[in-house]
Amino acid sequence: MGRSSDVPALRRGLAVLRLLAAKAEPVTAASVARELGLPRSTTYHLLSELVAAGFATHLPDQRRYGLGVAAFEVGSAYLRHDPLEALARPLLRELTARVELTAHLGVLHGAETLYLVREQPKWPLGLVTEIGVRLPAHLPASGRAILAHLPSPQVRALFPRAGSFVRRTGRGPSDLPGLRRLLAAQRRRGWAVEDGYVTEGFASVAAPVFGPTGTPIAAVSVTFRHECDRERECGQDWPEQAAEVRASAAELTARVGGHAA
Repeated sequence: MGRSSDVPALRRGLAVLRLLAAKAEPVTAASVARELGLPRSTTYHLLSELVAAGFATHLPDQRRYGLGVAAFEVGSAYLRHDPLEALARPLLRELTARVELTAHLGVLHGAETLYLVREQPKWPLGLVTEIGVRLPAHLPASGRAILAHLPSPQVRALFPRAGSFVRRTGRGPSDLPGLRRLLAAQRRRGWAVEDGYVTEGFASVAAPVFGPTGTPIAAVSVTFRHECDRERECGQDWPEQAAEVRASAAELTARVGGHAA
C-alpha cells in the first residue's frame, strides 16, 4: 500500500494539472505557486514529475509550462467510451443520409487520428478508414480539425521533429511551419479539408467537436471521391459539404455539453 503521506502530494499534483488545464496559454512556475499557495520548491518538483509523466510540457525558452500529450489522451480516453460514440452515431447516420457520403467520428490519440464510428451510404466507397484505423493526425482533415484548436506548444510537442511528418501520397505538410500554416487557414475558414493526402482519389471535409472545457475532443468528417490532377483543381474548400459537417459537429458539441473556446 502507498504511504498516507503520498496522498497530499497527489492532491497537489492534481491541483497543478487542473490549473494548467484551465489556462488558455502556458504559465510560469511562479504563477502556479502563487495561485495555488504552494512553496516554489514544491511547485517545481510537482511540475517536473508531471513533465516526466507526459502530463505537462516544459517550454524552457519561455520558462513556462502547459498541458502535455498524456493529459489530452486521458481526456480523450474518457470520451472515447460509450457516451461519445452513442451520442455521435445517430448524428452521423443522419449526416450520411443527407449527403450520401461516408461519415466518420475521429479522435486524437497521441499524434494519430483514431476512427471510432463510421456510417456508410447505400453505395459505400470502399475506404480504408475502418473503425479502429489510426492515421498520422496531420494528414486527414479530421486530425487537423482537432489540431487547429490545440495550443501551439501542444502541437509542437506532438510533432517535435521533421521525422514526425509521414507522407503517404507525397501530399500534405512536411514540417511544423507548413502544418501551422494549414491549421491557421482552416481556423479562419471554419473547417478542415484534405485532398489526396491519405488515399489517392479521395478527399474529406471535417469540423471539430468541443468538450465542456472548450477544448477539441473529436471531429466529424465526410469522405468522397475526388481525382486531383492537372485537369482538376486540388485543395478545394467544398463549402456545401462543410456546412453539413459543421452542423453535425455543432450538434454533437451541444449534446456533450461542450462549447468552442
